[in-house]
Amino acid sequence: MRAIRLHSFGPPENLVPENLPDPVPGAGEVLIEVAAAGVHLVDTVLRRGAPGGRFPRPDLPTVPGREVAGTVTALGPETDPEWLGARVAAHLGMVPGGYADRAVTAAGRLHRLPAELPFDRAVAMIGTGRTTMGVLRAAEPGPGPGDLVLVLAAAGGIGSLLVQYARHRGATVVGAAGGPHKTAAVAGLGATAAVDYNRPGWPEEVRRMFGDRPATLLLEGVGGPLARDAAGLLAPGGRHLRYGWASVPGFDGSADPAAMGEAELRERSITAETVLGPAMLDNLRALEERAMALAADGTLRPPVHRFPLADAARAHRALETRATVGKVVLIP
Repeated sequence: MRAIRLHSFGPPENLVPENLPDPVPGAGEVLIEVAAAGVHLVDTVLRRGAPGGRFPRPDLPTVPGREVAGTVTALGPETDPEWLGARVAAHLGMVPGGYADRAVTAAGRLHRLPAELPFDRAVAMIGTGRTTMGVLRAAEPGPGPGDLVLVLAAAGGIGSLLVQYARHRGATVVGAAGGPHKTAAVAGLGATAAVDYNRPGWPEEVRRMFGDRPATLLLEGVGGPLARDAAGLLAPGGRHLRYGWASVPGFDGSADPAAMGEAELRERSITAETVLGPAMLDNLRALEERAMALAADGTLRPPVHRFPLADAARAHRALETRATVGKVVLIP
């Protein structure tokens, strides 16, 4: 099979195409002919040699990636024969191997795809989509018609889905992204307003747009000064839901110098919550099912930034330099 392997930790150029033996499905497993493989920000962290949240630094050499969609072409022993030939998407869990044109996983991880859902959109939902569903579950009972929702990194994989869902629920949505190309993409997703957070004074621009109406809900996975500026737009009683710290060294946000302290949060009557954690991990299958259903019925249409599988290094570089819109996907 064709695959991307990492032999040493370091820059994107360490991701190299290779020919490897086909994987063989074991008991209860299937072989997937991969049509689309998802690239996640955590993949770039692991490539550099750091642990990525709950994912430990991998043993080398490794084939990165954990999100795949394609067709089941072979079955291991004791696997339900009805899976053969099925269009599926799967998150591979703790075992990587997604950056390849074939991948093996347990049948219990599979989601059957309707014919109208393309593989690249499906793979955008299996990992990134399930995280989005976890964020939205934490935001309940909102977002709704009474909310002004501010989404940071609104042109990214998760942000683009949050914008669409909040608008679907009738909320007023401000999507903040970096640069004219990305703000145009956010406007195309249906955001009420799209602002460029690279422009000095962008929070004042939001205030001018909505006058005395402050934000009630902030959804962001950025951290750092951008998140701090965005939190300044929250009304008393507003909620700040964090699902990552993409701009903060260390990836876990434990040393985010811009984060509000407890005293300031109390003074402003704002609640801040990190939504990644055990509550999300205990319900991954249900979150995946919800994400796939919303994509299948057209409620969510994840934008996809495609790269050939052989260009995995270029895909990583583009993701790290924030040159992408939507979910980054490799096409074998």
